[in-house]
Amino acid sequence: MPDHAEPTDAARHPDEATRRGASRRPVKAVLFDFHGTLAQVEEPGQWVLGAAAACGVELDRTRAIGLADRLLTAGRAGGPLPARVPPHLAELWADRDLYEHAHRGAYTGLAATVDAGIDGFAEALYERLLVPAGWIPYPDTTPTLAALREAGVRVAVVSNIGFDIRPLFDAWGLADLVDAFVLSYEVGRCKPDPAIFWRACGLLGVDPEETLMVGDTPADAGAVAAGCAALVLPAADPGRPSGLGAVLDLTRR
Repeated sequence: MPDHAEPTDAARHPDEATRRGASRRPVKAVLFDFHGTLAQVEEPGQWVLGAAAACGVELDRTRAIGLADRLLTAGRAGGPLPARVPPHLAELWADRDLYEHAHRGAYTGLAATVDAGIDGFAEALYERLLVPAGWIPYPDTTPTLAALREAGVRVAVVSNIGFDIRPLFDAWGLADLVDAFVLSYEVGRCKPDPAIFWRACGLLGVDPEETLMVGDTPADAGAVAAGCAALVLPAADPGRPSGLGAVLDLTRR
């Protein structure tokens, strides 16, 4: 460039020039994982206290926390994976996200390995999973889903799970913000199988290339093999924001 020449806009503002030249895939639909992305299970101590109360037993907080620690080691639905799966539960465990009976049988069986001395306790623990009180939606879930609906972005919930979560969304007033539920036990496919993501895109009437999958595990990132974009956010503790605002940044046109 001659010494007397004026610099171009790109030379004056290289970051702005880069931003203008960058491309972004259009997003017409968002697929959300459920647990760890839109909602979290209740705090372990409260889980145990609630289940014991359903059995007619009032536990003190110290005993409840001790039981909760043992139950988390054994394996909790929506919580840590079990440290060990007993051989008699291996088949149920393998099929837990494909059949309702296997999901219930696997998790009640794991809970039963912890002797709490309370009749019906393992079943009561599982029942907490099926009611709204057993879950806490993240504080940014409702505003994120509402903003996507206002922007005309289609939404599906895609979950590896062995029970129907629609009643939870009904109770939370979120059902009208979700266009489709794609649950592994209903469709016979589990993430990261591309087929479950294709099913969701088909129900929403969008191409995978125009779809964003949002979750908290490598299984959710498996949507990339189906042609979708993927955003993986770390699961937050109950009641804390999960960072879903990033979804709105990626879907702005």
